[in-house]
Amino acid sequence: MLEGKVALITGAGTGIGRAIALRLAREGVRIVINYSRSQKEALETQKEIDACGIQSLLVQADVADDAEVRRMVQEAVNQFGRLDILVNNAGVTNFVAHDDLEGLKDEYWDRVMNVNVKGVFHCCRAAAAELKKQRGCIINITSIAGMTGLGSSIAYAASKAAAISVTKSLARVLAPEVRVNGIAPGVVRTRWVEGHEDHVERLGSGTPLGRVATPEDIAEVAFSLIAHSHFVTGQNIVVDGGMFI
Repeated sequence: MLEGKVALITGAGTGIGRAIALRLAREGVRIVINYSRSQKEALETQKEIDACGIQSLLVQADVADDAEVRRMVQEAVNQFGRLDILVNNAGVTNFVAHDDLEGLKDEYWDRVMNVNVKGVFHCCRAAAAELKKQRGCIINITSIAGMTGLGSSIAYAASKAAAISVTKSLARVLAPEVRVNGIAPGVVRTRWVEGHEDHVERLGSGTPLGRVATPEDIAEVAFSLIAHSHFVTGQNIVVDGGMFI
């Protein structure tokens, strides 16, 4: 069903992005692996994709930079001749307690908005024409923080709320050729939570399903939206083990 298609995944070197890249590669999807700083991890992801017998392309680009994003999309099309799937996974944060208003510096706001919101828009805009040709789809990795106002900082929660709004707007703008959906994870066991393991375990044990998510949990939802959910667009699918029922 997906064999021969091409997916561009931002932040694909680690965590959720890596898990989605590997899940799609197992279905025969050729992968464009984007990274900004995690070159070592991106190369490891590429090695695993190569082991599946799947073509891949490694592209360094900062999604906050529109020119770099346009170059990345063009490189993908030059290499593979098409683009079917875009997964906007790249994201940043700074851990700042919500009651520490003075600690939430302007530079934190600027970077989180530039990557988590403008970065999503940059990628969608740059890829839109190619995705329309293929009647493709976009998955934006948002967060439960964008719905609850909780999370690593007020700025992060605000950026993810904005990303959910962008998802809905683009679902209308790019229809009917392109479907656009979001996935809002709760706590996921990635390097983001390193050093907070005890807190993470407490959060997981308090959910109805009794654990936190793995990157592979999110990848399965992404796969379902890409491969099977052909009449779903403009939605933000919560994947949090029932934490916020």
